[in-house]
Amino acid sequence: MSKLSQVGIATTILGGVLIFIGAFPATTGLDITAGVGILQVLLILIGFCVMIFGAYLFVQMTWYRGRPHTLIQSIALRLSMTGLLFSFAVGLADLLGYGSHTPDVSARTFLGLWQAAGLTGGFVVASLGVILFALGGRPQDVR
Repeated sequence: MSKLSQVGIATTILGGVLIFIGAFPATTGLDITAGVGILQVLLILIGFCVMIFGAYLFVQMTWYRGRPHTLIQSIALRLSMTGLLFSFAVGLADLLGYGSHTPDVSARTFLGLWQAAGLTGGFVVASLGVILFALGGRPQDVR
């Protein structure tokens, strides 16, 4: 296993830790507030981006090192980026101004049921892109 494959594994684990800290801030001793705040959503989104990057790095360096990407792999990469973009758009809807149901701008952001479902759906699409990337190429010959 190459050093970059190990970096990919470590990056994926780091992304998982960031997601965990964003989802459950009380486990690290951070201040607990009511509801899910914007910093929590940002940390979850950044953690998932780091996790997807680490997974791509691991797959590329383990099975497809030095090989050009196939069409399926290029589509899978774009599918993952689309899933991440969708997750960011849904997760930050209140901050961007199209997800809030309250006319008061100073009100605390709110992560509702539909936002959580959209966030999860974007994560699933991005993860499917990684799986498609791993299965869609021609692996190098092992000798």
